Amino acid sequence: MQKGSVNKVVLVGHLGADPESRYTTAGSAVATFNLATNESWRNSDGEVEDKTEWHRCVLFGKMAETANDYLKKGQLIYLEGRLRTRSWEDKNGVKRYTTEIVGERFTMLGGRRSSGEDAVPVSEVKDAGDEDLPF
Repeated sequence: MQKGSVNKVVLVGHLGADPESRYTTAGSAVATFNLATNESWRNSDGEVEDKTEWHRCVLFGKMAETANDYLKKGQLIYLEGRLRTRSWEDKNGVKRYTTEIVGERFTMLGGRRSSGEDAVPVSEVKDAGDEDLPF
């Protein structure tokens, strides 16, 4: 790590949908999902305004498998990770970019918002690393 350089993201938010999972050609699990964070403030008229920010998140390995097994739409989670920007060319040859949070650990904070089930037990998952990632 370069001196004075930090790439750290901490989010607490709700899943927009169940995680989507796949496997790399090397057999490593990958899970992706969108996480919503909300911000509220009073405007100059004293009315409360809300803004939702959506974050694209990706998990790898055992952490991705756990997310696929236990995370559900609407669930509140704590996520730590780092920002990563990727680029690619679309089918028309236009260069596209996306910035995502690569999760390094997450904790399930509550039950499923969309159902009346009991809360999922709080669990912390940390990935050992991403050595066999294709990028």
